[in-house]
Amino acid sequence: MKWIVIVVAVLLGVPTLVASVGSLLPKAHSASRRATFRQSPETLWRLLTDYAAMPSWRADLRAVARSPDRDGHEVWLETDKRGQRLPLETIAAVPPRRLVRRIADPKLPFGGTWTWEIAAAPGGSTLTITEDGEIYNPIFRFVARFLLGYTGTIESHLKALAAKLGEQVAIE
Repeated sequence: MKWIVIVVAVLLGVPTLVASVGSLLPKAHSASRRATFRQSPETLWRLLTDYAAMPSWRADLRAVARSPDRDGHEVWLETDKRGQRLPLETIAAVPPRRLVRRIADPKLPFGGTWTWEIAAAPGGSTLTITEDGEIYNPIFRFVARFLLGYTGTIESHLKALAAKLGEQVAIE
């Protein structure tokens, strides 16, 4: 009987603790990572803005499809390998230097923008990706902060881009 009480207490206590800690974390976060490539800014720009071709080099994507524009912004629907869909709209584009995309679904438990900044560098270009995100659900905030980290997706994106280009990059 004592073990049943302990198991029930743990099963109820852990989610409560996770939600409590998550509710103390800020909803907003900002995370950046940078890598230098042996490619011109124009080459990086073409790869980053050829959304339909992204599934060929991003292992996390199954498909990317164009959706109707929203408020004058182009919208693309990314479908990941698990079948989850994420609409993204381009809210700023300054070829080949700066691209800003925003999650275009306010009903999701998270939101925010990704900014790609490309700068010419000796022998190539430096790409900095910044995520300015918001996580509305406190349990998701806990998981993002303590289990997944805020930079994992950015780092995966940079590594996939490097692999597509046949390069090894140091991520800073």
